[in-house]
Amino acid sequence: MRAAIYHEFGGPIAIETVEDPACPPAGVIIKVHANGLCRSDWHGWQGHDAMVRLPHVPGHELAGTIVEVGPDCREWSRDARVTVPFTLGCGTCPACSAGQQQVCHRAEQPGFSSWGAFADYVAVDRADLNLVALPDHLDFITAASLGCRFTTAFRAVIDRGRLQAGEWLAVHGCGGLGLSAVMIARAAGARVVAVDIDPAAIELAHSLGATVTLDGGQQDDVAGAVRDATGGGAHVSLDALGHPQTCADSIRGLRTQGRHVQAGLLGGKEPPLPMDEVIGRELELLGTHGMAAHRFPALLDMIAEGRLDPGRLVTRHLSLDAVPEALTGMGDGRGAGMAVMVAD
Repeated sequence: MRAAIYHEFGGPIAIETVEDPACPPAGVIIKVHANGLCRSDWHGWQGHDAMVRLPHVPGHELAGTIVEVGPDCREWSRDARVTVPFTLGCGTCPACSAGQQQVCHRAEQPGFSSWGAFADYVAVDRADLNLVALPDHLDFITAASLGCRFTTAFRAVIDRGRLQAGEWLAVHGCGGLGLSAVMIARAAGARVVAVDIDPAAIELAHSLGATVTLDGGQQDDVAGAVRDATGGGAHVSLDALGHPQTCADSIRGLRTQGRHVQAGLLGGKEPPLPMDEVIGRELELLGTHGMAAHRFPALLDMIAEGRLDPGRLVTRHLSLDAVPEALTGMGDGRGAGMAVMVAD
């Protein structure tokens, strides 16, 4: 098969012909029809993720059809249309037993711990636990846009942040993850203040329903501007970028007893945190890491009902041949919205 592959961290990414993946006994082989381009792939290429072993094929926001089924896989058959969480649970550890596969103690992650979906085919293990069936109304490109960013945003906002109708959500960083959070919060009946430094991202956040938008590059005090815009601070705040400054701004922009959710990867940087404020104002600091397969139906129902339209976030289609340049260029700027690789 053809795949985008790199042989050294930060080195060239090339389209090469490599061996087709072997089907795991309890897994499947998926023909990739679409795969999202995510900043997490850039972090993996940079060597920020300890799971990645060289040489490596990235890509973890996939949608496609099953072309081979392992002998121990009971629930799936060829030609099924599927997507998959970016974290695959083992099914037996304490986290999985509690229904928390996204923090499985022995998790596998295609595109990180194993080869990913910037390729013609990808192997997915433990398919009965981890695969998600796509409804007929959902096309592969939109399904790929759910990937890690939309599902991570859904869990961050709804499950971890516990955002309620009428509350304020502050979103720091309006890339794919942040824009997903804007859309999800509006669907939940909340108000949103969206912060970015890219005018195109700010405009897209506004078009998706952000109540207030702020240009972080034009603010001397971003957290103060958020508190002013929300009448005392956000109830929930999300660092969707992953930077020491956006992390601190997110925390400081909360109202008393607000909830900060860290979703953006910090790339090994340890930000100084305003712990005096955390203690004095009883703030909550929460992490979030993807979403288990069994939570997808709640998200898919909102899409079917017309309350969410994640396809609006897809602003670019790429061929597999265009992936190397697009992925390596993510360190210079992301552009507004999401890019999705579409198979020929």
